[in-house]
Amino acid sequence: MPMKKPDIEEFFRRLSAALPEPKTELEYKNTYTLLVAVVLSAQATDIGVNKATKDLFKTVDTPQKMLKLGEAGLTKHIRTIGLYRNKAKNVIALSRMLIERHGGEVPHDREALQALPGVGRKTANVVLNVAFGEPTIAVDTHIFRVSNRTGLAPGKDVVAVEQKLEKVVPAAYRLHAHHWLILHGRYLCKARKPDCTACPVSDLCQFKAKTVAA
Repeated sequence: MPMKKPDIEEFFRRLSAALPEPKTELEYKNTYTLLVAVVLSAQATDIGVNKATKDLFKTVDTPQKMLKLGEAGLTKHIRTIGLYRNKAKNVIALSRMLIERHGGEVPHDREALQALPGVGRKTANVVLNVAFGEPTIAVDTHIFRVSNRTGLAPGKDVVAVEQKLEKVVPAAYRLHAHHWLILHGRYLCKARKPDCTACPVSDLCQFKAKTVAA
């Protein structure tokens, strides 16, 4: 059953009160390194990406420096990340495209972002939100799960959930909504065993099989 409008308002009010200024857990130096980190984070953890990019971003923080490093050099840094070979190819290719088409700058435009190798809708949404302050909602596995499990924004796929969230999330909470939902799914509303007893919005949630304290 979908969550009711007053409950949705209260849902985000509580998440906002608990964490007024949520941030991405990916570590980056500028908009370019953010883009690279988000591309690398597909099917990988933020912790794993941060470990792999810690030394990389100390010296490589522009598309020009990335091309100079080269695919083989990048691969050495990111081989601990899943799908690292394909990701290395994409990062080198998107870096070249940024130089050729955008003067080495990350574009503030969804279509231009999604035209870059390795950049899908979710990655574009993260960059638009974190780097440019757009109220976009990047639906990952955590947000998809939380949205369906709680009744906040049920949908059969990530695009359906994104569209539903854009309709139901109150405007005042739109900017930080996807960070609140990601963190909620990562640390409380976990896939195998949600920590319902510690959840600040448990009473608003439509999930029937709530866990209880032992």
